[in-house]
Amino acid sequence: MKRLHPILLLGIAMTAAAPAFAEYPAKPVRVVIGFAPGGASDIAFRMVQDELSKRLGQPVVPDYKPGANGNIANDAVASAAPDGYTLLWANVGPLAVNQYLYANNKLDPAKAFAPVTQLTDSPLVVVVPKDSPYKTMGDLIAAARSGKPLTFGSAGNGSSMHIAGASLSIALNASMTHVPYKGSGPALTDLRGGVIDVLFDYMVSSTPHLQAGAIRALAVTGERRLAALPDTPTIAEAGYPQAQTTSWSGIFVPAGTPKPVVERLARSVEKALASDTVAAYARDYGSEPLIGLSQEKFGEFLREEVARWKTVVERANVQVE
Repeated sequence: MKRLHPILLLGIAMTAAAPAFAEYPAKPVRVVIGFAPGGASDIAFRMVQDELSKRLGQPVVPDYKPGANGNIANDAVASAAPDGYTLLWANVGPLAVNQYLYANNKLDPAKAFAPVTQLTDSPLVVVVPKDSPYKTMGDLIAAARSGKPLTFGSAGNGSSMHIAGASLSIALNASMTHVPYKGSGPALTDLRGGVIDVLFDYMVSSTPHLQAGAIRALAVTGERRLAALPDTPTIAEAGYPQAQTTSWSGIFVPAGTPKPVVERLARSVEKALASDTVAAYARDYGSEPLIGLSQEKFGEFLREEVARWKTVVERANVQVE
């Protein structure tokens, strides 16, 4: 029996594979989210869910795996088949912070995942219960510096909410105890109930509670005031530029996912973000969609973020077993 030339074999393989790529997706696409329903990641996902489903021609369904600041979701997607049917919806914590925060975390996101596209880049908002005695950031910091026992919540150890609060406490020599949750949804519930004193939260999850008058905003952590909160100062305007930060989110796939599949996903997400419905929804919640950020540029951005947050974690002296 004659052996086929390697180049001919390669051509046959590529020809056989092409229809499979062309037909992608042929079934529903699962999006793994590492935080509890009702929080910022869930709300942001639901902003684009319908539009993305339309553009892919298949249902895009959430799969919630909260815990360990997204590490559980990271592990699930890293071990999934690299076929484009299991995506990771993640933010700065699981992708840039956890590897330095968790002593037993062995997963390297740069090797385990391939970036598809960045979704949002949003400031945090510093919020307190509606009946809180703290009317300004100055009031809050003065109480912390006086030794009054204060608690701040976050979406989990290592989340940007956690690091922002810890960095502010250290920079200003103010004492606040961190209370981690499995997402900003549960943290907001406890904030409304007065269980915790303050929360560094994402605008998308705090907005309904702000609109209902259940919580109040003291400051936003970005460079500019938000259109949705024009009377709320930036944290720099309030006198605390040390806590200025933003939090981004993006979509990732397991490493080794075929390039045509990744490109199809990226184009579909970008078109969904460009829709008037999604853009207006995002702006109403204080978040701007990012459109057209290439995989290469997103990869470069991610490497810069990894280096930046490594320094922040070291300076904050924060680690979780």
